[in-house]
Amino acid sequence: MYLEKINSPKDLKGMNSEELKKLADEMRTALLNKLSKTGGHIGPNLGMVEAIIAMHYVFNSPTDKFVFDVSHQSYPHKMLTGRKDAYLYEEHFHDVSGYTNPEESEHDMFNIGHTSTSVSLASGLAKARDLKNDTENIIAVIGDGSLSGGEALEGLDFAGELDSNFIIVVNDNDMSIAENHGGLYKNLKKLRESNGTDECNLFKAMGLDYIYENEGNNIEKLIEAFTKVKDINHPIVVHINTQKGKGYKFAEENKENWHWNFPFDIETGNISLSLGEDYGSITGEYLLNKMKKDPKVTAVVAGVPTNIGFTSEKRKEAGKQFIDVGIAEEHAVAMISGIAKNGCKPVFATYSSFIQRTYDQISQDLCINNNPATILVNGASIYSLNDVTHLGIFDIPLISNIPNIVYLAPTSKDEYLAMLDWSIEQTQYPVAIRIPSNDVISDNRHVDSDYSNINKYQMDVKGSKVAILALGDFYQLGEEFSKEIEKELGFIPTLINPRYITGLDKEMLQELQDNHDMVITLEDGILNGGFGEKIASFYGTADMKVKNYGFKKEFIDRYNVNEIMKENDITKEQIIKDILSCNIL
Repeated sequence: MYLEKINSPKDLKGMNSEELKKLADEMRTALLNKLSKTGGHIGPNLGMVEAIIAMHYVFNSPTDKFVFDVSHQSYPHKMLTGRKDAYLYEEHFHDVSGYTNPEESEHDMFNIGHTSTSVSLASGLAKARDLKNDTENIIAVIGDGSLSGGEALEGLDFAGELDSNFIIVVNDNDMSIAENHGGLYKNLKKLRESNGTDECNLFKAMGLDYIYENEGNNIEKLIEAFTKVKDINHPIVVHINTQKGKGYKFAEENKENWHWNFPFDIETGNISLSLGEDYGSITGEYLLNKMKKDPKVTAVVAGVPTNIGFTSEKRKEAGKQFIDVGIAEEHAVAMISGIAKNGCKPVFATYSSFIQRTYDQISQDLCINNNPATILVNGASIYSLNDVTHLGIFDIPLISNIPNIVYLAPTSKDEYLAMLDWSIEQTQYPVAIRIPSNDVISDNRHVDSDYSNINKYQMDVKGSKVAILALGDFYQLGEEFSKEIEKELGFIPTLINPRYITGLDKEMLQELQDNHDMVITLEDGILNGGFGEKIASFYGTADMKVKNYGFKKEFIDRYNVNEIMKENDITKEQIIKDILSCNIL
């Protein structure tokens, strides 16, 4: 076995072509073995095996520096840089992250999990190299899907001005997560069809030198291409045509579904988990039905259509009322402001981790203009994605402190759909909705259909002494804590569903002072600048005790939810202890 003997890229140098091909086969086998048990990014990594072997064969990492865009394709790189055990042996499967990470290896330059960043990051490495009069190769790897991101285009534009070594490997498999969208992909298609000779060339127009390799899964051809550009004295694009999902039938035939997947059976391709109802599919069904009734309703995504349940079939059914802008979140937010301004009803959906990119557009393009568009924020929770690059717990301070926007936090399926329907039909505000990330809950609590009476909280249980304001998908946690308080302390606390993240129900908060001594806030996000701090500030000069429960402002990686909850004192035991310490009973 060849892979077992690879401890660093240096071990590739003496291997011949046949040995390298056998190594590629072993790497694909290892990838499938691990990913079938853990889940992960399957298609991108299977497609880049040969390219990464060739890169490490030609260049000398870590002296020569690789920067992988979004790092969805970095698993083969990790195998060749001393981390093969994490792909060969089940007891080591969780030793490494799904993204590049400098804490793991000197061969990883950055912690990367967001797309369209590699060219900009690598250009910084190149500029620093030149300032120090060093001579190493700088290699940025970027997929065709990532090219539509604004930062990628900014990076390419800057790269055209460099007069020193800078190598950009464009991995073109004619796919993003789903199909590519945007005019630049017409040019990539022309370049593929002309074997790189078409006069219209995006990269040359940016001032970059250019070579093309059509056989992007041919190790010998790739070694030849990379050897040509090694130590080059100017910026150049190496455009390679690869096959996403190569070597695994199901991933080759259905590239979208196998970009990332849950654990699966290798022989059948069947998912090993039993997946129940989820808010993504709920959203997709609702919006599709809404579209059929109203041609002005438009769903917008930025390269992640299944984030709200729009499978390829649903996208076809929606037709022109569904828009995928590709990796272009900033454009999406500005565009929905324009759609709303001109009398239609746009709904843009993305993950909390990606909404961070759009602060300027939400503030400037949407909220200053006060256009009634809807933003759905998915994965905004400690219960969601737990890689450090994909944390979903920073959105509350980011969005809720922008004027004009109404940020809603539904607590159940019924409340979510009611808020979504109201948001689409109202014409007064830009609205964001924080999609719950816990299990889909449908209960018998009262749900309003009209949320235009802004910042009016809902008191579900009227008790005494202690009031619990449980925001969004922490509402069910509030119910649990209420029961524990009644059991351990002998009284029924007041339980409130705030619903509105962006404002205070001053009337209700004032009334609580009549028969309450303590207010507890629960929010599924960081405390700094969050919902709870606004409540605490309201009671600043009053006698009311206030305790905020949420998360510390920190970057956490691949965490255990229960452990994080304990570390942040979000437990039944701590709640009881904190109440007792206030001497209010």
